[in-house]
Amino acid sequence: MAANTATRRRLLLVATSGIAALALSACSEHEKEGDEVTANEDLMREHGIIRRTLFVYREAARRARTDAASLPLPNLRDAAQLFREFAEDYHEHALEEQHIFPLVRKLKSPLALLPEVLEKQHQRGREITDYILRVAAGASLGTSESERFAATLEGLIAMYGPHAAREDTELFPAWKTALGAKAYDEMGERFEELEHKMFGHDGFADARARIVKIEAAFGLTDLATVTAPPPPAA
Repeated sequence: MAANTATRRRLLLVATSGIAALALSACSEHEKEGDEVTANEDLMREHGIIRRTLFVYREAARRARTDAASLPLPNLRDAAQLFREFAEDYHEHALEEQHIFPLVRKLKSPLALLPEVLEKQHQRGREITDYILRVAAGASLGTSESERFAATLEGLIAMYGPHAAREDTELFPAWKTALGAKAYDEMGERFEELEHKMFGHDGFADARARIVKIEAAFGLTDLATVTAPPPPAA
């Protein structure tokens, strides 16, 4: 009786293992088939890296005001360097300013004026990144600088929220339509080539790994901590 039970358990284990292996294989094949990333998906997930860096900046601004000594300047420098390399040099300059803005400027619609504003905001962002890098290179954040530093970060955050939202909902869809299906598919491949040329590997995966480490240094790994409190009782 015991032997029969043991045999049934072994058979059940083998069967279960086989099913699990098939499921994992199917998932793996599905991931391989779904590896292709469209141009707009690429742009929007890059915006995700930007938003996560701004989340770090928001915490940096809070600490600058409440406890400047707790601000990890080397990690802040890493965040600003990531923003410079991935957001400004790659996403903004190599993709948007070189491949998207020129086409949208030719549209016979009010959207043709949007790239001018967006590009000015890109330039302002670069000026602020220079400032953050200078501050982060110091040994500490002085009391006399903390308020100005916090306000500057908050200004950048306030600018990039609407900036990225307008690109996601207005600029990118208009650009995709103007390109046409064939050219749009080709542009997705072109973006991938540019990414590998600039970074030598998967730039998005690298940026995501970098921001995860930076978030950890600022104590921002638990997304639940930013869950909004319940509204006041009626």
